[in-house]
Amino acid sequence: MNFSKKETFAYGLGAIGKDMVYALSASYVMYYYQDILGLSASFVGLILMIARVFDAINDPFMGVLVAKTKSKWGRFRPWLFSGTVLNALVLYALFAVPGGVQGKGLMIYFAVMYILWGMTYTMMDIPYWSMIPAVTRNAKDREKLSVVGRTCAGVGNALITVGTVMSVSALGAGVERTGFKWFALIVAIIFVVTETYLCLTIKENATDTDMKTTSVREMFRALLENDQAIVTVITIILINMALYLTSNLIIYFFKYDISGAGWKGNYTLFSTVGGASQILSMMLLYPLLRRKFSNTTIFKLCLGLATLGYLLILAVCFTGLAHNMLVLCLCGSLVFLANGILTVLTTVFLSNTVDYGELKTGRREESVIFSMQTFVVKLASGLAVFLTGIGLDLIGLVGNTDEGEIVAQSAGTIMGLRLLMTILPIIGLIAAFFVFGKKFKLTDERANEIAAELRASRG
Repeated sequence: MNFSKKETFAYGLGAIGKDMVYALSASYVMYYYQDILGLSASFVGLILMIARVFDAINDPFMGVLVAKTKSKWGRFRPWLFSGTVLNALVLYALFAVPGGVQGKGLMIYFAVMYILWGMTYTMMDIPYWSMIPAVTRNAKDREKLSVVGRTCAGVGNALITVGTVMSVSALGAGVERTGFKWFALIVAIIFVVTETYLCLTIKENATDTDMKTTSVREMFRALLENDQAIVTVITIILINMALYLTSNLIIYFFKYDISGAGWKGNYTLFSTVGGASQILSMMLLYPLLRRKFSNTTIFKLCLGLATLGYLLILAVCFTGLAHNMLVLCLCGSLVFLANGILTVLTTVFLSNTVDYGELKTGRREESVIFSMQTFVVKLASGLAVFLTGIGLDLIGLVGNTDEGEIVAQSAGTIMGLRLLMTILPIIGLIAAFFVFGKKFKLTDERANEIAAELRASRG
């Protein structure tokens, strides 16, 4: 079954809405609770890690629930819609902390709301990505749909990255706490509208809805048997840790290192260049590279390109060129170009592990495999923000909690911030390169062979 143009459009629109929500939480929750509300950065990071442990239990069960669902609306759409509405409500509450909530009350409020946010986001994210291998068995169609989903997700991420700081300032009339509340409400409404349109547009294949499912115990056994899914998952964790370390620290870099009255404008300019680079890489650069190179070769090239970008940013900081926005944007664009393609290919590779697992075990586990993607992406962001929190406390960064003048940081703090923002991501990317290069076996040729074998076995 192939998606129609209308369904493809709806699928892409859904990706924009859901990744606006995810980007807001992943990139700004640390800044909101640490820099604006005054919680300890280490505490915020710790809570995020605890939430990820809870997700480790919740996500696989969610994958099984989706796989076992049978309704007149299909297997995916009931969870898409209900999860979206609940997550939108929790998102608003997460960034709209009542003024009287302080001290221990604020710590409890944050912990509860963030765990609820992770649970409700899982409800809609797993069925969203599980649609890809469920609606088409054709490798090229699957790759195309992955590009559409990831490209549009990049658009949603870029909208948040580019627009948040200036929008928050405008909506709150300079008061960031108020601005985040109204901005979160706007994002939540957009989220509900886009996912509702997706649910009303997508028509699920009845034959897929009746898919055989497994118990949770069988599911874990199937995952352990799927060595290529495990390799892909580890690679996703390492790459996304690098990405989210950058997204969490970059706002501190512009506010306290670049600083000055125009830091919001410079941050927005850098984010705009980065977001545009990421989208263009998925839409234009990847198709061009795909004509000449295999997916595995492109993947390795992009890991190298991202590493080079971080090295150049570090060099720029130490040569006194960090305040030159042209140079800084050029270096940053290398990282974003690479990340755009890497996010597409990790989805393609994970989709291929579904076929690999079916051939190896006789069970087709779309929802289970893609529950791993939801979990590991959140795990990566949790690990990244945990490291961010520990790092910010170790380097002694002093945040602004009174909406006053930007606090001047020590030379040691600035040096530590630069190293955190570049060296840690480089370590993650190098580790991903070696794990992927040594353990991943699903080349383009092997993926096509597996798909052909499965088609033959189904008659």
